[in-house]
Amino acid sequence: MGRSNRAARGGESADTTGPTGPGGRTHAQGPLTRQVGSGLAELRPDQDRPFAWSLLIDGAPQSLVDLADPTRLGFEYQRRLGHLVDLAAPPGRPLTVLHLGGGALTLARYVAATRPRSRQQVAEIDTALTELVRAELPLDRSWQIKVRGGDARSVLERTPEGSVDLVITDVFSGARTPAHCTTVEFTTLAARALAPGGWYTANIADGGALPFARSQVATLAAVFPELCLLADPAVLRGKRFGNLVLAAAHTPLPVADLTRRAASDSAHARVEHGRPLADFTAGATPATDATAAPSPAPPPGVFR
Repeated sequence: MGRSNRAARGGESADTTGPTGPGGRTHAQGPLTRQVGSGLAELRPDQDRPFAWSLLIDGAPQSLVDLADPTRLGFEYQRRLGHLVDLAAPPGRPLTVLHLGGGALTLARYVAATRPRSRQQVAEIDTALTELVRAELPLDRSWQIKVRGGDARSVLERTPEGSVDLVITDVFSGARTPAHCTTVEFTTLAARALAPGGWYTANIADGGALPFARSQVATLAAVFPELCLLADPAVLRGKRFGNLVLAAAHTPLPVADLTRRAASDSAHARVEHGRPLADFTAGATPATDATAAPSPAPPPGVFR
């Protein structure tokens, strides 16, 4: 689930166009709706970019893909995850990435375009959605992206220990993160999958007093010694419902570099770390398999 930002940022543009443009669905074909496992999927052409498409599930924005430029990240939360991808290793160095939640595979495309030869696995439970995306918004055949149909936690449980550099969690059922993907036990599995120096990242959504986000920070802090949070200042002040991106690791995160990127981005974000982040948690308790609940439902009209 995401909020669109028209001034999207990417890395160096990858030339994926042929003589008449990239492959895949064209705007001349118009929007497409199809029932998939998670609801009614809609591919909606982007008004500003001739080869870009938004994916919505039951009206909730899920992904934005520019077939002509996979480095273009249109949703604010994806841009923040993109900053983390950029800083996870020196520019261009391949990464081994596990994506929990696939959608239209926007972040997997970004990693493949900015870090050639990266090896990526995507866990997407909705196989009908994956089939739709592959048919209408096809991947470059040279990209090493394997999409596995299955529950994110089940795939994480089967991931070999110390095998991935980056875990990106963007798991939504409709507009809510399922409870079983928000717990200390789930986070422990992610930490186990990480290679030395690897990072865990997650996109969540909350509003108001942010009780879910505060609990998620406490949950990550129960497993990782280093963590930070990126979000729109209005979301952090409880002024609107929106996305928050979390990052965690066993080694120090590049908070200064991340802060500079987030501040200079057109979708300005604040980075919380250290004592301010501990204060933000405000005594919230970690979620466990016995106590967890899904993330809150967005308020009516939030996507209009």
